[in-house]
This record gives sequence, C-alpha cells and structure tokens, in this order.
Amino acid sequence: MSGASGDGWVEGPEGARYWGRFGAAGLLVVSPDGEVLLQHRATWSHFGGTWGLPGGARHEDESPLEAAVREAGEEAGVPADVLDVRATSVLDLGYWSYTTVIADASRRFEPVVSDPESIALAWVPIGEVDALPLHPRFGEAWPSLRARL
Repeated sequence: MSGASGDGWVEGPEGARYWGRFGAAGLLVVSPDGEVLLQHRATWSHFGGTWGLPGGARHEDESPLEAAVREAGEEAGVPADVLDVRATSVLDLGYWSYTTVIADASRRFEPVVSDPESIALAWVPIGEVDALPLHPRFGEAWPSLRARL
C-alpha cells in the first residue's frame, strides 16, 4: 500500500498520547463458536501486559477497515478472506480517532504471533473477556462492544 506510514504519537490537549498520526484501528473478530480473538500485549509496549485487540496505526491513505484488517494480518495472522464485517465503532476525539471493526470469521483459524508486540494470542469466550486484565481503552469500550455481539 502506498502512502505515508501512520506511525508516531499524537498528543491531545490534556497531554494524553495516542498512537497513529492518522488515527488507529483494531479488529474485533468473532469465531463461529462465540469467541473473540485477543492479543496479550508485550510488557514493554504501551499498557503492556494487558489484553486488547490486534490493531494499530492507520496509514495516510487507508480506511479504518483497511488498517484494521492489515494490522490484524500483520500482528495475528488473521486471514482477510474469512472476515465478514458486521459493524464499526468509532472513538472520535476530534484530533485523533480509533475505529473498532467488528467482523465475523466464517471459520475458526489458528492465530499466529508474528511481531514482538504480542506475548500471546487467544480465542476467548465472550463471557470470559471481563476476567482478563484489559487494555484500559479496550476495557472502557468492551461493554458497548459486547452488547453489539
């Protein structure tokens, strides 16, 4: 894909920092068995040691959907051809946004840890997600996302 990388931090008016100069996106993929694919973040990463969605910075010329699918493929080996997009949920701060793309997987696949940002990847039953130490922003969004599943 051409265009500038979205890597880099955006700082908000209150000093909070967000990854992705052009925003960010993540993929909430649901298996046919009612599980969601979660990423256990490396301890050195932002909010390391927590669980969240595979995702990351958008490139300048990417849609949130394209970014979420690309990042999930890069970080977790998610095959794009098994995804059926159900909905999106957008956190828009005015100066930065994060889009969660919710997609159903036509089949359960084995995720692959393919970059150093992940300690592990796991299919987690929807009812067990709350028991994990969640990335703070994902934890805030989870009740609303879960209701959409």
